[in-house]
Amino acid sequence: MKRLMLLPLLWSVFFSPLNQASEAVPTLEQIMAEPDWIGREPQDPYFSPDGRFVYFQRKKEKSFETELWRLELASGEMTLLGPDELVQRDVRRPSWSPDRSQVVFERDGDVILKRLVDGKEIVLTRTSADEQQPQFVSQGQLIAFWQGDSLYVRDARGSLLEKVRLVHDKPKAESGYDPLSRQQMEFFEALRRQKADEAYRKELDKVLHRGRGFAVELGPHLKVVRRSLGPDGRYLLLVLEDDRDDEGRLGKLPHFVTTSGYVELETVRTRVGRVAPRPQRLVLIDIEQGQQFDLDWAALEGATADPLKKLRKKAVRWHKKRGASDAWVDEHLQAPSVRSMEVVDIQWSSHGIPAVQVRARDNKDRWIATVDLKEQKLIQQHRLTDEAWINWAFNEFGWLPDGRNLWFLSEESGYSHLYLRDVIKKRTRQLTRGDWEVSEPEADPSGRYIYFRANKPDPTRYDIFRVGVGDGRLEQLTQWGGDTHFVLSPDGKGLVLSHSTVLQHPELYWLPLAGKGTVRQLTHTLSEQFQSYDWIKADIVKVPSSHVSKPIYARLYKPRTMVAGKRYPAVVFVHGAGYLQNSHQGWSAYFREMMFHTFLVNHGYIVLDMDYRGSEGYGRDWRTAIYRNMGHPEVEDLKDGVAYLARQWQVDPEHVGVYGGSYGGFLTFMSMFREPDLFAAGAALRPVADWSHYNHEYTSNILNTPQLDPEAYAVSSPIEFAQGLRKPLLICSPMIDNNVFFQDSVRLVQKLIELKKTHWFQTAIYPVERHGFKQPSSWLDEYTRIFEWMERYVK
Repeated sequence: MKRLMLLPLLWSVFFSPLNQASEAVPTLEQIMAEPDWIGREPQDPYFSPDGRFVYFQRKKEKSFETELWRLELASGEMTLLGPDELVQRDVRRPSWSPDRSQVVFERDGDVILKRLVDGKEIVLTRTSADEQQPQFVSQGQLIAFWQGDSLYVRDARGSLLEKVRLVHDKPKAESGYDPLSRQQMEFFEALRRQKADEAYRKELDKVLHRGRGFAVELGPHLKVVRRSLGPDGRYLLLVLEDDRDDEGRLGKLPHFVTTSGYVELETVRTRVGRVAPRPQRLVLIDIEQGQQFDLDWAALEGATADPLKKLRKKAVRWHKKRGASDAWVDEHLQAPSVRSMEVVDIQWSSHGIPAVQVRARDNKDRWIATVDLKEQKLIQQHRLTDEAWINWAFNEFGWLPDGRNLWFLSEESGYSHLYLRDVIKKRTRQLTRGDWEVSEPEADPSGRYIYFRANKPDPTRYDIFRVGVGDGRLEQLTQWGGDTHFVLSPDGKGLVLSHSTVLQHPELYWLPLAGKGTVRQLTHTLSEQFQSYDWIKADIVKVPSSHVSKPIYARLYKPRTMVAGKRYPAVVFVHGAGYLQNSHQGWSAYFREMMFHTFLVNHGYIVLDMDYRGSEGYGRDWRTAIYRNMGHPEVEDLKDGVAYLARQWQVDPEHVGVYGGSYGGFLTFMSMFREPDLFAAGAALRPVADWSHYNHEYTSNILNTPQLDPEAYAVSSPIEFAQGLRKPLLICSPMIDNNVFFQDSVRLVQKLIELKKTHWFQTAIYPVERHGFKQPSSWLDEYTRIFEWMERYVK
């Protein structure tokens, strides 16, 4: 075969309207241009506390930044907030007074009280320091907030009282006899006076601060990572970590195109398993009594177990065969007496009972527990365990207004569903059930309903539902199909919906919940130019699987009229993130790829975009099929996809290409290396080549750690299979990617060079791009190369 060379730009293909099937078909240059031309859709909407306004972000025109907009519900008037209006903006999630007549919040480092009856704002603090986490306490009579490490309350007269000071003790010198230090003190009067003065100042400080607040002695080396004050203002929960733990060797990312003209280095994350995440402690503070208590994790069922015991034994044998010392094995593979824990969230009931969500750092268990404030101990309310890993896409929980019922999401049935836990009767009730997934739950202020988003009954369609807390009655509030999200109004009387379809980006709608109110569209931001093009609307198809009983859902892009007897070339697109759903009926995060697929269809291709195993939206078993075996079930699914195209859509299986980015780039590698006859060519973008170089939180869930589970990394990393490459491969890598490091591609290229694969691969680098490209010129260059690659080696 000839050595691969990139073709010169085919200007007539990309930029000349004469080559288009229709003037209503965009050029590749248009597709990859600054996305303002599509329309700047509303993002992240939230309500003002009085429910009159909806705030949302929009991309700033000709910029990568966003700007804040305000929409008045009654009139529909939209206003871009300038600097003066931003100073007076409402913020997301304020603290409500018990009677819901006032809110308090932090804005730009100051504490603001707002009365809803007249909208009047009262600035409670205006200081150079940043005040944080304001909230009502003591039945709304006091307002508490943090300033640095001090907790203050403000009474009705406006007086500020310090309630708690978090004291970070300096590490003490090693105890015991030190002859050199003793000699210094004996020789020098100045040092003896200095030590005596330090002791005096310390005692004086204690006296002067007596009555000004409880000093919480944190001890040396401890830092606060979370703090949560109860509604009565008496009890405080602190989450602590020891900052002495080794953070591991951090990476260095060089920037070559810089304003200084010099190569500049950026410090980036450690690799998976190089340092264990710091274990956390949960401490209860009784402010009134001036006492603090450590809460024991051992109260949680399974906290002292070792779910990785079998893997640990195998890993010891594996490493010792390769020369590991006993000391190394003891340091890296010894089971802890109590598993390392992390506090994910803390929620207080209206009655002042704290509930905490805790996960084991090995991510095999998640607990919800309440805190017995009198006995100073944890009481387990729910445990979710998974031999693979807990799905943190479904971790919401909270209290109903009655103060005795906890609602939470759990995947224990195989799908994410809503559960209710009565902490008094110690009884759990499942509110929703079925082969579909509940997400984004929110209880209304009355506590009668829990609203949520779900893909019932079709996994590719997301609508809005609510379930009655008392009777468990399920109501479907929208039946639009597509993809819909919601925000509940503060009074619980309506929803702002963010709804999209395959060819319409998200727009905002108002849905009143009382009476027979009709849905009203609030925003119209999709451009006329985008709507004027003749886009191919993907069909959602079910690809039969040869390995599991469920079908593989996919988007299929094909000509509107198939030519009888013609054999078509095809391209398989592989979405990123692994756990992501792209074959749904809403607007895709891969909107450029959606447009590119129309471009491919107009140039004679059929395109298949599959939700392979490991993807979101199809339940726990589909998600965890890749545990300790990444790149194997997914490639089996891609193989089924090619067979489906050949069988159903006149595709020549010898003329199918593959491309994808990030996890999609990883699967492109695995396909090209492990199934070299499956695809005629491939393009891997910002790809993972070796999982032992990726981050800890993502990778350790699926593959554990390289020390503990080296076999899983060996079978899951493309660099281990590079010998199998024998079809044209394009590798496109951004150089300042702080997610998948550029080094991943560099190491793979070196491996391919040493394997003498010179004739089978080409590379393209992007010096100013992160993992997610921003510059239109980079997008155009990358997809020009992908198209040329498919034209040359697939078509």
